[in-house]
Amino acid sequence: MSNTRAFHLPDLGEGLPDAEIVEWHVKVGDTVRLDEPLVSMETAKAVVDVPSPFSGTVVSLAGGPGDVIATGAVLAEFEIDASAPQRADAQDTGHGHGHAPPKGAGAPAAARAPDADAGDASVVASDEGGEIAESGETRDDAGTVVGAMESSDRVHTERASSAGGVKAMPAVRALARKLKVDLARVAPTGADGVVTMADVKKAAAEGSAPLGATPRPTPRAEADGRAPSAPAPAPTPAPAPAAAPAARGDAEQKDVDAPIRGVRRNMVRTMSQAHAEVVPTTLMDDADIHAWAPGEDITARLIRAIVVASDAVPALNSWLNAKEGTIRRHSRVDVGIAVDTPDGLLVAALRNCERLEPKQVRAGISRIRDMAKARSIPPEEMRDYTIMLSNFGVFAGKYATPVVVPPCVAIVGAGRLFHEVVPVMGGLETHRIMPISLTFDHRAATGGEAARFLKALLDDLRRGS
Repeated sequence: MSNTRAFHLPDLGEGLPDAEIVEWHVKVGDTVRLDEPLVSMETAKAVVDVPSPFSGTVVSLAGGPGDVIATGAVLAEFEIDASAPQRADAQDTGHGHGHAPPKGAGAPAAARAPDADAGDASVVASDEGGEIAESGETRDDAGTVVGAMESSDRVHTERASSAGGVKAMPAVRALARKLKVDLARVAPTGADGVVTMADVKKAAAEGSAPLGATPRPTPRAEADGRAPSAPAPAPTPAPAPAAAPAARGDAEQKDVDAPIRGVRRNMVRTMSQAHAEVVPTTLMDDADIHAWAPGEDITARLIRAIVVASDAVPALNSWLNAKEGTIRRHSRVDVGIAVDTPDGLLVAALRNCERLEPKQVRAGISRIRDMAKARSIPPEEMRDYTIMLSNFGVFAGKYATPVVVPPCVAIVGAGRLFHEVVPVMGGLETHRIMPISLTFDHRAATGGEAARFLKALLDDLRRGS
C-alpha cells in the first residue's frame, strides 16, 4: 500500500488566508528529511522558510515561484520513508491550518519593553541619515510612521537556511529573486558564510551575478580534495545603459496589470475591512513646539504625548468588539508604528510606552526600522497594539485622515512641521508648529472624549520638556 502523505500549507503565523511561493528548496524526486527547508513563502508580513513535515521522497509540488497557495491547501506530497525520523501525529508542529482568532478574543500578549541598554535595539525611520529637511531646517528624527496594517498572532522564527549550497535568510532569497540575482554567484560577507541583503544589492548594482550564468566555483570542491576543473572564463556582463537604475521589483513595472502580492495584498484586505467596520471622524489642530529644546526627538515626544492623553482619556486607547458589544480600555499603551517600505507598510507594536524613557523609545523605533527593511519582524511584535501613530509629515502633508484599523479605535497623525508668525507680549515671533490629526471610531468614543484626548496631547507637546 502506498504510504503517500499530503502536506497542507499551515497558518504561518500571520492569520492570513494565503501565502506566495518564493523559492522551492527541493524538487520532485528529491529525498528530504524531517525539518529540512522545504520552501520559502512570502506572506503579508515576512518571508519565512517552511520546513519539511516528513522524511521521504517528494512526489509533487503545488505550483512554482509567484504562485499563491491558500492556507490549508495541499502544498506538497511525500512518499514516506518509514526508516527515517518522522514527527508523531499528535506532536504539535507550531503551525495551524485555521486562521487566527479575532483580535481581542483572548488575553493580550505579555507586554514587553525594550532594554534601555541594548545597543543594537532599534524601531522606525525613513532614511538612514536620520534627518529630514523641512521648512528650511533639519528634523532630528527619521521616524517614518505611515498608515496602519493589521497583524498576526502566531510566532515563526526566521533563520538562515542552506539551499543549493547557499546560506541566506528567506527575505534575502526573495530579494535576489526580485532583482534577478543568482545567489550561488554572490560572495557572502555574513557570519558563517551567510549571504546578506547588502551582498545581493551590491551584486545587482554591479551585474556580477545575473541569473542563468555559470555558477561560481565553490570552495567546498577544493576542501574535499577534488581538483577543480579548468576555470571557465568569467562571463562578461552586458553593459547596462548609463542612466538605467538598478533592477527593481515587479511593483515598479509600468503599463501592465500586475498581481497584487504580499504586503500590498494584505493592505487591500485590511483597508477594506476598516472601511466596512469603522465609523471614522477626524479632529485637527496645531501644536506650538517653540518651547522644545534643540535636538528633541520628535517621535519620542509624540509617543510621550499619546501616553499622557491615553491616561487622561482612556476611551481612545481601547479595543472595540462591535459584534460582542464590548470595549476594552487598556492600562498599557502599545503604539502601533508602521514603516513605509518598497513592498508596502509593515507595522509593529512599541510595547509599554508608558514605561519607556526617550532613549528606549528611539532604540525601539530603530529596531522596528531595521527589522522592517529585512522583512524579519517577528509576528508576535506585529499585533495587539492599542493605539496607532502615523508620522506622515516626514514626507509631506499637514493634515490627514489616517485609517483606524480595528480593533483599535484611534490613530494620531503628525503632519509636516512649519513656521508661523505668533503674536506675543510686546510683538511678534516665529514659532515652529506641528499639525496634529486625530481620527477615531465614533462608535467607541464621543466627540467630547476625542476633543479632550486631543487637548491633552497638544498640551503635552507644547511643554518645553
